[in-house]
Amino acid sequence: MHLTDLPTLLRSLAPVLRDGEWVFCWLDHDAAQAHAEHALASMREDDGMSLVLPLAHARAHGLPDTPAFRCITLTVHSSLEAVGLTAAVSGALAARGIAANVIAGARHDHVFVPEMRADEALAVLQALSRGA
Repeated sequence: MHLTDLPTLLRSLAPVLRDGEWVFCWLDHDAAQAHAEHALASMREDDGMSLVLPLAHARAHGLPDTPAFRCITLTVHSSLEAVGLTAAVSGALAARGIAANVIAGARHDHVFVPEMRADEALAVLQALSRGA
């Protein structure tokens, strides 16, 4: 079941810091095809592709490798029609000066935060969940 009630979503966040470091790379459509199978996520844009790639893969192929991000998955089964979850999560992180790049999956949201602040970001989201 996919939740839509914001207080229930926040109490149920259950954020998990995933292993690995990730970079956001923009490539033209042709070049992106060579790396697409390694991407955790992608977005087709009018002028090319944005790929979220493992840092090691980007470095090995001479692709941009900074800034590095870690991924925090919100393991709650959130609905794509839920209102306010992204705002609450990004707002809590923004209050601490932590950048948040959120990608919604069909079942979970994934928050990419600067690698150097990943543990702090995880603690912020855990506190948000406890306080809901």
